[in-house]
Amino acid sequence: MDIKEQLTAIKTQLRLSMNGAVSQSMREKGLVYKLNFGVELPRIKMIAESYEKNHDLAQALWKEEIRECKILAGMLQPIDTFYPEIADIWVEDIRNIEIAELTCMNLFQNLPYAPAKSFHWIADEREYVQTCGFLTAARLLMKKGDMAERASGELLDQAMCSVHSESYHVRNAALLVIRKYMQHSEEHAFQVCRMVEGMADSAVIGEQMLYNMVKAETE
Repeated sequence: MDIKEQLTAIKTQLRLSMNGAVSQSMREKGLVYKLNFGVELPRIKMIAESYEKNHDLAQALWKEEIRECKILAGMLQPIDTFYPEIADIWVEDIRNIEIAELTCMNLFQNLPYAPAKSFHWIADEREYVQTCGFLTAARLLMKKGDMAERASGELLDQAMCSVHSESYHVRNAALLVIRKYMQHSEEHAFQVCRMVEGMADSAVIGEQMLYNMVKAETE
């Protein structure tokens, strides 16, 4: 099948797997899509497994304003043809936290240029670009070896600043980075504990969240 035929076949499979209750629930939780079939993630993964990774197919899927197509795009995009400029185009097109989290997990964290690109995105003022930067960086920290010590230190500084963000998703992604940084080593955990010592009675929401997260992590 050519790309157009594959795209049609995938959409047919998605329609056959649609779940209106799931779609409605997601809307109520604020996950808004132009079109959402409500297909659950295990089923989307099964559909992805029936196709080989293909750059043109992934790019075509990403351009569809359909939740499941965007998720599949991240699963089917080959790493070697996903150039930095394409990564920037994709991340600028992300409009909600589900696509941000899944695309970072399925694709962005695996890119050879992910460490540098995550810092580039974190420095951006747009909510979901910044969120993807932190989410990608958190996954690199989880790999315990994909980020140099100096870079992880700089990342901690960025995350500590971003807990003050007005964006709920940026704050949460920054907190995730700090948690993964702490889990990297006892030295890192001690370092963060020292940084939050004075936040116990802070009136700043982000600092309260950070202090409580650190406390829970060290109990």
